[in-house]
Amino acid sequence: MLKIPRNYDPSLHPFELSREYTRALNATKLERVFAKPFLSSLDGHRDGVNCLAKHTRSLSTLLSGSCDGVVKVWNLTKRECVRTLQAHEGFVRGMVVRYCGSSFFTIGDDKTIKQWNMEAPGYGEEEEPLNTILGKTVFTGLDHHQKKGVFATCGQQVDIWDEQRSTPIRSFSWGVDSFSSVRFNPVETELLGSCASDRSIVLYDMRESTPLKKVIMTMRTNTLCWNPMEAYFFTCANEDYNLYTYDMRYLEKPCKVHMDHVSAVLDVDYSPTGLEFVSASFDKTVRIFPKDAGHSREVYHTKRMQHVICIKWSADNKYILSGSDEMNIRLWKANAAEKLGVLAPREREAVNYSQKLKEKFQHYPQIKRIARHRHLPKNIYHQRNELRVMKEARRRKETNVRKHSKPGSVPVVSEKEKHVVSVVD
Repeated sequence: MLKIPRNYDPSLHPFELSREYTRALNATKLERVFAKPFLSSLDGHRDGVNCLAKHTRSLSTLLSGSCDGVVKVWNLTKRECVRTLQAHEGFVRGMVVRYCGSSFFTIGDDKTIKQWNMEAPGYGEEEEPLNTILGKTVFTGLDHHQKKGVFATCGQQVDIWDEQRSTPIRSFSWGVDSFSSVRFNPVETELLGSCASDRSIVLYDMRESTPLKKVIMTMRTNTLCWNPMEAYFFTCANEDYNLYTYDMRYLEKPCKVHMDHVSAVLDVDYSPTGLEFVSASFDKTVRIFPKDAGHSREVYHTKRMQHVICIKWSADNKYILSGSDEMNIRLWKANAAEKLGVLAPREREAVNYSQKLKEKFQHYPQIKRIARHRHLPKNIYHQRNELRVMKEARRRKETNVRKHSKPGSVPVVSEKEKHVVSVVD
């Protein structure tokens, strides 16, 4: 029997790759085993949760508004409601916390804008708003400037308000019936965008007297969210089940089309790092997308969760909060398999090592299959397959029409260009 020469130097191990592959495979399997994203639900509302607002200075404070006009302030550390106020008659359409965190604004179906103190009133004192502005029409969207005492509302037109005045300091309109949402850019703070009922997305600059640009899409956009790290990029949630990421300098076509939902997308919010965003849909699921990926990396759902109306990503990048129309606010982990709490140094090293291994071997077929697989509710699974068949049929028809037509008479239209009707300056 021949003696096999063996080198015992660990840095020259002949089976290093196969050992690391096995470790990466085990780490991927364990990640799926420990993926339990749902943390808790905050119940207390007596009607569907219509809007959420994050506190600008406090991680543990969340505000929620429901369809019966009630606003609740929650302490997320204790997971309990610390304050309830009857803010409006009818729906609470929007809420936003002032940039310094001392007060917050609400709008409702009763055509009023109300400013409330963040501190609860003392014992025996009445719960009264600091300021009330009566508008001429119903307000449907609200957002506050990041650095000034200025906020924007939308309804029949987009209005810019100074906190000290009861009339708007500027109004923008572009022959549109009504607007559904308005958002300030967190980086270039003078810019804002809004979504209108004529299927358009309109961009404004507060320093200009007229709107900047308008992009009209094939279906209506429900809301948009600016990337907090890249000033020119925003993502919009559309009725055609997709999300679109645009560069505001080149609005002819979106940079990316994000597909996976099987019903209208109702809300979207970016992570504070700007690398990912979360979307809420009418199909009763919450999905997390990397900003340059066409498909979601994660889908969250529960048996009892109904249509998800509003969504927020916490400012510490660890949690996601969703509000749905069966009166619950749910708290989820942003990273489904992440271990919460303080990690020992060895634990942290093991987690980082596993993460690097998964990144190194992520394109290997077996690891890729395990990492991508998600269980879906039966109806969503069937709808997704149905949509795929319809899309394939449409593509096949276009190919056949092009094949049997005069060369060049039927242009090739990419998936990105299909959804934009026109861009107006």
